[in-house]
Amino acid sequence: MKIHHLAVEAALQSLQSSRLGLSQTEAARRLVEFGSNEIETVRRESIVLRFLKGFTHFFALILLLAALLAFVAEWREPGQGMGALGAAILGVILINGLFSFWQEYRAERAIAALQKLIPKQARVLREGKNFEIPAAELVPGDLILLEEGDDIPADGRLIEGFGVRVNNATITGESLPKGRAPDPVEQEELIHAKNILLAGTSMVGGRGSALVFATGMHTEFGKIARLTQTAEAPLSPLQKEIVSLSRMIALLAAGIGVLFFFIGRFIGLPFWANFIFAIGIIVANVPEGLLPTVTLALAMGSQRMAKRNALIRHLPAVETLGSATVICTDKTGTLTENRMSAKVIYLAGRLEDADRIEVKKDSLSEGDRRFFETALFCQTLREMGKSGQKTLTGDPTEVALVQMAEKALPDKPAFSRLDEIPFDSDRKRLSTLQQTPNGPVLYTKGALETVLPLCRSVQLGGALQPMTPEWKERFLQTEASMADAGLRVLAFAHR
Repeated sequence: MKIHHLAVEAALQSLQSSRLGLSQTEAARRLVEFGSNEIETVRRESIVLRFLKGFTHFFALILLLAALLAFVAEWREPGQGMGALGAAILGVILINGLFSFWQEYRAERAIAALQKLIPKQARVLREGKNFEIPAAELVPGDLILLEEGDDIPADGRLIEGFGVRVNNATITGESLPKGRAPDPVEQEELIHAKNILLAGTSMVGGRGSALVFATGMHTEFGKIARLTQTAEAPLSPLQKEIVSLSRMIALLAAGIGVLFFFIGRFIGLPFWANFIFAIGIIVANVPEGLLPTVTLALAMGSQRMAKRNALIRHLPAVETLGSATVICTDKTGTLTENRMSAKVIYLAGRLEDADRIEVKKDSLSEGDRRFFETALFCQTLREMGKSGQKTLTGDPTEVALVQMAEKALPDKPAFSRLDEIPFDSDRKRLSTLQQTPNGPVLYTKGALETVLPLCRSVQLGGALQPMTPEWKERFLQTEASMADAGLRVLAFAHR
């Protein structure tokens, strides 16, 4: 059976482990057997060979032949400018080859950044004791200890979990955090199983322990890394057209050159003069400017896409993507950056642009302040230092809401947290209890369908009004219209 189908004890037995973890001796033996928990670089063509390929495609060979003929003509008839033409053609080939190679080299360097998604250190339980070890030393059977904000270092089966939520965007493209629990599941697909934690993803909530069952290139993340390095790129539509055009130009130029050579012999021109003239005809019919024009056009397209964080590994892919009329996808998160921002808020019966909140921060009513306090305090984010700056880690939605609240509340209140009830898939809301100058306040956010039935009042400015059926209908209609606009909608409440 697959490990996510097994109960916790059966999963531990399948890897000959226990709730105390492996022994140090057994972990060392398995490290030799299974290898390091690292994303390996698949052996590929040498960098020199890949560089030379930029000068050996069909059109480049035609230009090389044209340059050679130009140099032959200059050797036989100096002073006719054929040498300068040959040098110019070689320059075109060299610049084009260098540019194409540099573009692909930069892209591959960026793809190598995948390895940075695997953390360097991991906390494990061995012989019943906690150890912090290099993540590369993890082996199947290890018990890893995880908490909110941690990056997951290997594929693991959740053994024990409390409010665990994971961000699987790097593997599945899912933009929403997913809840995880240790119970066995019947689902066939491993990556979607609710008791599986995947390497390269991150925990955005809760804490727990997981049994490692795959490391390194055997993880789902490792399989993706292998595919990115070994996938063979077929010729793009543009490349096929250029190959076809190159053959046509080669035949046409050679045919015209040979024809004029025989015409010259027929009318009695000297052999070498006739030969140089035929070479000139052939070189003149080769469009030297086609190759750099195509390359520069594709490069400009790739640079524009790079500014929008779309990485182009092979220049011809730009044209192929431009030829697409319909893109089919089943994962919205695959096409996003997995970053959220607040767009629209519904306050006191009115819709407002969230970007204008900072402008109105000095005229907020008491009800408005409560709204932004809920956004600020009803969250489970962690503040971490990175490159000398403080950053928030956790659920991207909560990050966006906190950033919105900080714009609206420049005098950010400091309320201590007394308690919290974590989000779960059944309750569909998160609640935190904060100590304020006026006493404890419970802040809640979640799906409108679960928050609205609990509310008895609506706060309009500084006044409270009863939650009438008319108000409930207005909230439901507003939620429907916002959802139709492609927005993710959350309801805020407090007591």
